[in-house]
Amino acid sequence: MPEVSVAPVDRPGWTPGRLVRAGIVPLAGAIVWIAPVPAGIGVDAWRLFAIFVAIVVGLIARPAPAGAIVLLGVIATAASGVLTPSQALAGYADPTVWMVFCAFQIAGGMIKTGLGRRVALTFIRAIGHTPLGLAYALVATDAIFGTVIPSVTARGGGILFPISKSLSQHYDSGAAPLGRGLGAFLLPAVYHCDLIVCAMFLTGQASNPLIASFARQATGIELTYVRWALGALVPGLLALAITPLLLYYVSPPGGTSTPEAFEFVTHEGARLGRMTTPERWMLGVFLFVTVLWSTNALHGLDYAVVAFLGMAALLVTRVLDWDDVLSDRVAWDVFIWYGGIYQLASALAATGIAKVFTQAAHAHITGPWGVTLAVLLIIYFYAHYGFASITAHASAMFPTFVLMLTATGTPAIVAVLTLAYLSNLAASLTHYGTTSTPMYFGAGYLTQAQWWRVGFLVSLSNLAIWTLVGMAWWKVLGWW
Repeated sequence: MPEVSVAPVDRPGWTPGRLVRAGIVPLAGAIVWIAPVPAGIGVDAWRLFAIFVAIVVGLIARPAPAGAIVLLGVIATAASGVLTPSQALAGYADPTVWMVFCAFQIAGGMIKTGLGRRVALTFIRAIGHTPLGLAYALVATDAIFGTVIPSVTARGGGILFPISKSLSQHYDSGAAPLGRGLGAFLLPAVYHCDLIVCAMFLTGQASNPLIASFARQATGIELTYVRWALGALVPGLLALAITPLLLYYVSPPGGTSTPEAFEFVTHEGARLGRMTTPERWMLGVFLFVTVLWSTNALHGLDYAVVAFLGMAALLVTRVLDWDDVLSDRVAWDVFIWYGGIYQLASALAATGIAKVFTQAAHAHITGPWGVTLAVLLIIYFYAHYGFASITAHASAMFPTFVLMLTATGTPAIVAVLTLAYLSNLAASLTHYGTTSTPMYFGAGYLTQAQWWRVGFLVSLSNLAIWTLVGMAWWKVLGWW
């Protein structure tokens, strides 16, 4: 099985600092566990809340991999009697969790067969005559794969990062000063556009279906594959067009043409050779899954069933073998943490605790809903400076914020969509915003201060596009 993740998913060794972070998790749970219980909410509900808080703190502090942290939380709910064993483990039987797992296998097939690299090289050959052309070529590749691959690490790390870095090294030849040259422009442009692609599709990022489930539980709004993509269509395409242009002027690449790109494409194309039979099968499965997900209203097949069919086709045609599936550590890690947190979040939502916090906050929030929306979105977005995970950010804040917004008069669909899209886009702020960020920052083309400056400028652009243009687009669609 090829590597789906380029970045390490674990940090071996229990250093003193890591032991301190590990102590934060049980401490967070213990504080909430022993806190006075407000009237109207059962003791077990608050104990479940304590465990959930401990998990979120663990996902932020990262004393252990995400899968281990969430699994410990699942075990705690069953061992303490807060949930029955069948209730605690129910998330692993949810179709959405299996849909994400199968989509990771499709991502693995893309990398194993080399189809992802071939598509990227095709776009570079077509429009990669300039630095901007290179950026748009890689962004177009990412947008195509975002329709199916729910992994920012697989797309951004496994497919786009190696090509972006190789092109930059080939062009700059190691001579460009820090913050200058093709790499200082191309790698940030690809990374920030990858986050835009994450926001554009339900399958753009692993925790998007989790965010959709939070939205359904809080407001009853169903964010289907088509509705998510349609809502993101106009702001997403506009953001993909503007972001490389913005970065072109913020981090100039130092040239107006890239003849080296064609040398690179020629060399890599020769290495790939003619399209193989596994690649053709992979392309067929990719189109099959994309079309069926996009036309769900016509055939009624569950998204998970479509993903199962796609994975089955890859196994039957031997594009993937069973060892590939078993050895995909990233997919299994996501399966463990995603299934666990999906169920615990669902169980917590059923207790009504989020409404208690919302009612308390609502007493201090006044003014027109437009002003409230702007203030709360800014708070929600820039709170990601304190998170190293989109999942942790959304799990900690999305349910409460969507309830606060709807309680103050914001149309439910506006609250849901803005928070859903911004959950992904907020990872642009820092060099630790999500799993693929350390790869791009670690390439060494920008200092930390430069990375944060670029991230802040991109955040201003994204906030303007996805709120103002986004809301206008949803108004045209008649959604509010």
